[in-house]
Amino acid sequence: MTFYGVLSVAIAFLLDWFFKEPPTRVHPVVWFGKMIAVTDREWSAPRQTGLLIALGLPAIAAIGIGIVVQIALTVHPLVASVFAGIVLFTTTSLRMLLETATDVTELTETNIVTARKEVRALAGRDASSLSPGEIRSAVAESLSENLADGLVAPLFAFAICAPISLPLAAAAATWVKAINTLDSMLGYRSKPVGWASARLDDAVMWIPARISAVLIAVVSLGTGYLSDARSWAHEPPSPNSGWPMATLAAALDTRFEKSGVYTLNPRAQLPATADVGKGVRIVRRASFLAYILTAVIAWF
Repeated sequence: MTFYGVLSVAIAFLLDWFFKEPPTRVHPVVWFGKMIAVTDREWSAPRQTGLLIALGLPAIAAIGIGIVVQIALTVHPLVASVFAGIVLFTTTSLRMLLETATDVTELTETNIVTARKEVRALAGRDASSLSPGEIRSAVAESLSENLADGLVAPLFAFAICAPISLPLAAAAATWVKAINTLDSMLGYRSKPVGWASARLDDAVMWIPARISAVLIAVVSLGTGYLSDARSWAHEPPSPNSGWPMATLAAALDTRFEKSGVYTLNPRAQLPATADVGKGVRIVRRASFLAYILTAVIAWF
């Protein structure tokens, strides 16, 4: 089964490289988001309901995918490998992230109004009065954070389960992506029903966030970046996102700042356009390394 796990990783990578994202109308994550939207309302017992949502919806998605890949496996392992690769493709995102980051960064030089609108696709903050440097900071932060959330986490889940079972690996990647999607839609203080989703996401992302920081440091060829990042990683409210963000801030020698919330690498300047371009290249290399490591782990 090891060969077929590696093949699934290769299929996911190639699909991302050539197609970026599945069409919205058939994207499983979009469908899952519609399920979540139904639960996004007032509940008489929000904490209990939130716990049921956090435990139930990702489990349903993961079990459903696992069953589909298991059925494919009864036909032929190659068929299961293709299905698992498609699943992994839908749970990860690389090329779209890099292209959007590049486009928004270029807009900070040519059309700041449009840049403020487009950056909302990457960073959840009020961008109406952000300066070009602050927008570039938001872009670079999103690059590093989404490396962990949108790529390393599902790849890591797939990798550790692939040597055991291909259906289990596909289910694990789906489960992680579902938890992250729940957190992104419900995990706000203003939504009591999302407390359990936020806490579960914190637990699930603990290892991938730190792996992502290591990947950024390795591909940046920096000896002290992780040490520098340790000084700033706890500034953001999240227990995890600060690690990849702080490491990229150290690698770029720039300041990442969300006004009134956190400042990473405070003695440096906000990113210039060239700095974000370098950040895109770093995250691309870190992503390639993540795919390679996933394939190696899946093989063994």
